[in-house]
Amino acid sequence: MSEKWKRNTTLFLSSQAISLFGTSLVQYAITWYITLETQSGVMMTLAVICGFLPTVLLSPFAGVWADRYDRKMLIVLSDSMIAVATLILAILFWMGYEAVWLLFVVSGIRALGSGVQTPAIGAFLPQFVPQEKLTQVNATNTSIQSAVMLVSPMLSGALLAMTGIEAIFFIDVITALIGVSILLGLVKVPSHTRAQGEPMGTYFADMRAGLDYVMSHGFVKRICLFNAVFFVLIAPTAFLTPLQVARSFGEDVWRLTALEIAYSGGMIVGGCVMAAWAGFRNKVYTMALSNLIVGASAVALGVVPLFWVYLFFVGLMGLAFPLFNTPFTVLLQQKIEGDYLGRVFGVIGVVTSMAPLAMLLFGPVADLMRIEWLLIGTGVLMCVVSFLMLASRVLVAAGEP
Repeated sequence: MSEKWKRNTTLFLSSQAISLFGTSLVQYAITWYITLETQSGVMMTLAVICGFLPTVLLSPFAGVWADRYDRKMLIVLSDSMIAVATLILAILFWMGYEAVWLLFVVSGIRALGSGVQTPAIGAFLPQFVPQEKLTQVNATNTSIQSAVMLVSPMLSGALLAMTGIEAIFFIDVITALIGVSILLGLVKVPSHTRAQGEPMGTYFADMRAGLDYVMSHGFVKRICLFNAVFFVLIAPTAFLTPLQVARSFGEDVWRLTALEIAYSGGMIVGGCVMAAWAGFRNKVYTMALSNLIVGASAVALGVVPLFWVYLFFVGLMGLAFPLFNTPFTVLLQQKIEGDYLGRVFGVIGVVTSMAPLAMLLFGPVADLMRIEWLLIGTGVLMCVVSFLMLASRVLVAAGEP
């Protein structure tokens, strides 16, 4: 049994890393293409909305699917759908149809696939990973994905400069095929109980039951509220820093590449820290510390005048995110009943999408005022949120082992 879960975990994480590599290449290429071609906050907002709004709309439904159907097959189908959409885009660009609106359309389709994958993956891991190993596996997954994201912006930037964006699209199709093949052929995990034929209620009854479960669960309800506020505040830092770099430091592709490398490098370090340390005994303390570091780093990004110092704080922010994501994911996987995991992760997907939705406000504002002021203001408020988390008795109690 010990060897079986380790084998499945290794193969699953490998398949996701390979698929993520191609996805990251495309995501960076699209973002940089739009940034350098338009230098418009409004266009960046449209790109962000197209890349995340479908996830917001689909997540509640996808959460129900993850609790009703085979989670592995949901991951396979979503990966395949993304690959087909990317292949069509690659062919169109190769033929000379290089319209920005095509990037928006395909970003929307890719977001639909992500909306299906996120709750399915979150609920799938506890099916074969022992409870006591979830922190280590989630932290290791973060480090692996961060390592992939460290390499992909460098390669994406090089390909974008040397060839064309369509070459990156074709690479994504190949990596998706490899990832799907590993998942289908080598990862052997039985379906969860409900997907094996247990009698089900109606689809919307399932969705309603999931929402009722979230609202009646003190920890989940409160952490969703805190996360919603935090993700609204982090929008300028998450989506406007490439535009800030282009405006304030220079329009060179290498600067945008360095930005992503610094962040991914920090994520690798943070993932390794969590795999070795596992955080404070109370997981909520670790999460609050992460939010405080992110808020303070956002303020720093609004005031530092030197690009290399700017990159240091980007890396520090990257280091902080695994300190939140790992204990947060583990708390959900440990405290939520297995039959509700997919629906809870579906709700979390909606919450995390508050950041791109907030770009409806911050994107146009970025064309009217300096991005630095947005970073300072939202960074201070994120620090306040971290202290409010520690003041919540429900959250602190849930964070205890």
